[in-house]
Formats: sequence, structure tokens, C-alpha cells
Amino acid sequence: MADEAAAPDAVAKKQARSQKRKKGGKDAERKEKAARLLRGPGVAVKKVMDKKLKGKLRHAERVYREAQAKAVKANEWLLPEDAGYLEAEGVERTWNAKQADIAAAVETGAAQKVIDLRLPQLGPYCLDFQRSGRHVVLGGRKGHLAMVDWQRKALVCEVQVREVVRDVTFLHNETMFAAAQKKYVYVYDKRGVEVHCMRDHTEPAALQFLPHHFLLASVGDAGILHYQDTSTGHIAASHKTRLGPCAVMRQNPWNAVLGLGHTGGVVTMWTPNITTPVVKMLCHRGAISALAFDLTGRYMVTAGVDSQVRVWDIRTFKPLHAYFAYSPATSLDISQRGLLAVGYGRKVQVWRDALSTKATSPYMSHSLPEGDHLSDFQFVPYEDVMGVGSSGGFSTMLVPGAGEPNFDSFVANPYASLRERREAEVAHLLDKLQPETIVLDPDTIGRVRKEPLEVQKEKQAEAEAANAARRAAQEVRAEARSKMKGKNRPSKRHRKKQTNIIEERKPGVKQRMREQEERKAKAKKGQSPAPEDVPRALERFYKK
Repeated sequence: MADEAAAPDAVAKKQARSQKRKKGGKDAERKEKAARLLRGPGVAVKKVMDKKLKGKLRHAERVYREAQAKAVKANEWLLPEDAGYLEAEGVERTWNAKQADIAAAVETGAAQKVIDLRLPQLGPYCLDFQRSGRHVVLGGRKGHLAMVDWQRKALVCEVQVREVVRDVTFLHNETMFAAAQKKYVYVYDKRGVEVHCMRDHTEPAALQFLPHHFLLASVGDAGILHYQDTSTGHIAASHKTRLGPCAVMRQNPWNAVLGLGHTGGVVTMWTPNITTPVVKMLCHRGAISALAFDLTGRYMVTAGVDSQVRVWDIRTFKPLHAYFAYSPATSLDISQRGLLAVGYGRKVQVWRDALSTKATSPYMSHSLPEGDHLSDFQFVPYEDVMGVGSSGGFSTMLVPGAGEPNFDSFVANPYASLRERREAEVAHLLDKLQPETIVLDPDTIGRVRKEPLEVQKEKQAEAEAANAARRAAQEVRAEARSKMKGKNRPSKRHRKKQTNIIEERKPGVKQRMREQEERKAKAKKGQSPAPEDVPRALERFYKK
């Protein structure tokens, strides 16, 4: 009987322990999310001696903790989706997983996103995905242009331009895209109709569109970087790089600064308001073959013909670590969740946690069919998919954990209707930023500029000298006012007012005053000076 009574207690204790472990796991996950939402390090309140200041700091810290807790709770409700990664069991490795095995293991909706378009006659293909990730534009080297709604597997438009296409990019939305052709940059609409020819962009090799500034940038064989405003049609800037032909260009999504890779192993960063590069870095011993920036603007990845892939901290402009490729990498891209994709030959490798730390092995690896040569690839926004352009056509590969699972409909809405898209276009035009706002550190806009101590001392000395001069001028004015005291009495003001007034009695009074003065003068003339022996009391009757 005792054993029978003890059995339920053991089961209850086991259930309690399992629930405690689950609760501990949830608490650990919540603490990890709270750490990501922390607003910087706290203030050491104990070291503050002023009681009033200490109370204010304690109140501010309490408000920050409450805001952090509320943000965690709001994320649990508003951001329900979490990014999932590929995990291996036992001795298995994730980079050994084949695309066919992944497609068979995932749900039906994700498996249907695997596409393989065989177009060997018109390749190699370059590509660009729209910001919402719904559409993709393809550009074949032999003149084939196509826009595809890849999720529905529907062709939107297709055109054969009958000349070389070097690069393609979407403009503000899926209704327009630009193509870098043999001589100029051409703009097409969603029906495949040419709507504009930009003859200022001669022999372009690479295109980039800055969505927040409505600027289309191009660089090519002439080594001239052009910025053109697509909302007004004006050329915003044209900069001569003076470093020869350039075919590698990527934008930093954090500050909209363009990075150019040159044949001498130099990477330059440009803004439209400065005619010289704001940053110039020697990154490789050979030519730069590919370039990529992450969304936070902290890391830059470069690839060169020396078969090196290097990760740079662009806050300090110093290298962090390097990876070796079996052949020079021709394409680089960084996903929204920080996965690094490296492409060379017919192989695509995806690295996880490879930016802040050095990874020991790739996260995933994929090989194209025999005979195909990789030309371009790009991660699809908000999807765990990557589009690959090659000499054999266009295909997609599943990359779990690549895309952001929660999208903001005010930034990019994959499910926008026609009315919502039009309203978003108007809103983006109203929120358009000027080219002058493109700077290396966008946080400096609206922030008090910190100056060196020497400059502060010089300005303080100038301010003190100006204050001393102002005080001296005030003292001079005060002394002049003190000398003028009494000269503005009411009686004097009245006499001044009466100077030019002519009255009937004034001439007679003046005449009588003159006569009186004349009598006094005559009387003084008739008096003789007093003798010496005259008594003192009688001296007043004699002339002095």
C-alpha cells in the first residue's frame, strides 16, 4: 500500500519538475528578448551624492525597466513569428543537407517556393527582388528582360532588347525597373514598355536604387558615379572616381552610402554631396570582385581575386576576420537575419553567425547543375528563400532562418492591394529625403556636435573677449548717460518748446529787458571807483 501511495507522488513530482523546466526555459527566452531591448547600460545610482539627483535617476531607471518589460510583452503579442533555423542531430551536419531533402521536410507552402527556370540560351542572368519580396526582375546577358511574380509563378512582362544587359534593379515599386544596357540606362514599366532613356549614364555596369531618396545610381566603364533623381528627372550629382572602370557597387542600407569596389583592391564610399570619397580602404591585394553590407550598417564583407572573403567593421574601418574560398568569390549577400552567402564557380555557401565571430563551417551549401556558372544571387526579403541567377537560368533555394518573419506594412507589404500601393507611393514621395541627408553617420543629424577640447577652449576665450568688449561699451554708455543727467528736466523741455513760439507780449518784454540793461550799464559808467580811505560800509556805493 505504501508503494501504491508513493507512485502518484513521484508522478506529481516529475510533472512539477517538467513544468518548472518549461517555465525556466520560457523565463530564459524572455530574458534573452529583454536583453535585446535594453536601452543601454544603467546608471550607478549609489555613487551619486546629491539626493535630489539620485531620486530623479532612480525614477528614470524604473521607467526604463517598465518600458523594457512592456516592449517584451508587446513583442510576444505583435511579433508572434520566430525565425527557425536548420538543426542537425547527432553526427549530421547542416551543410550536408540537400535542397530536395529540405523541400520534402518543410510544409507544402514553403516547398512550393522552389523554382527552377531553365534558360540556357539567354544567360547568364542578373536579378533584383522588390523591397516586399513579391516580384523579381531578371536580366539576361543576351538582352532578355522579364518581371516575374515568383510566389504565384506568374510572368508579369517580358521583353527582348537585343543588346547586352549588365544589371537590373527595381525603382520605387514593382511598376518600374531599370536596366543597364550596352550604352545607356533604360527604364521600363510593368508591361515591358520603354518609358525613358537616361543618356547621362554612359556604359553602365552596375545599378543601385536608394528608395528613401528616390535616387538611381550607376557606375561603369568610364569610372563616373551618377546620381539621378527619379521623381524629378534631374541629375543630383556626378563624381569621377579616377580609379578606372568599376563594376562592383552596393549600397549601405543603414546610411544610403554607396560602396564601390575597384580593380586595385580599394573600396571607396561615396555620398552625392561630396565630390571625393568619404572613405577609402585598401581591402585586398587584387581586384574587388564582390561587396555586401548588413542591414545594421556595422559590417562590410568584401571578396577579391586573391580568394579571400574579409569581414570589416566599418565603424572602426578595421578587419575582423577572413575566410578562404577555393576560387575567387563572384557574389556576396547578407540576409535580414545576418546570414552571409558566398558564391563562386557553381557553388553557393551560406554562413551563420559569420560576421561578429568567425564561423568554423558553413551553415548550408548548394551546388548548381553541371555546366552552370553562378552569376548573381540575392536573399528574398521576408522569406527563407534565396534567388540564384546563373548561366542556365533562374532558380531558388530554401535557406531556413534567412528572412525576417514579421514585416512592417508601412515599410513593405507583400500583400498590398492596388489602393494601398498607390497610397504608399504617395506617402513615400512625401517622406522623400534630400540628397544632402546622406552622410556617413546619419545619427549626427539632429544631434549636438561634440567638438575637441582645444576648439572649445578657443571658443570660450572668444566668448569671454566678446563679453568684456560688450561690458566696456555698456560702461561708456552709462557714463555718457550720467553726464546728461538734469538736462532733460520738465522746465528745460518747456523752455525748448517755447523758443520758436511768437506771442504778442514777447516783443514788449524783450524791449523792456533791453532798456533795463542799458540803464544799468549807464549807471555803472557814471560811478567812480571807491577811494582807499572809504569805510567798508560805504564801498557798495562805488564802482568795483
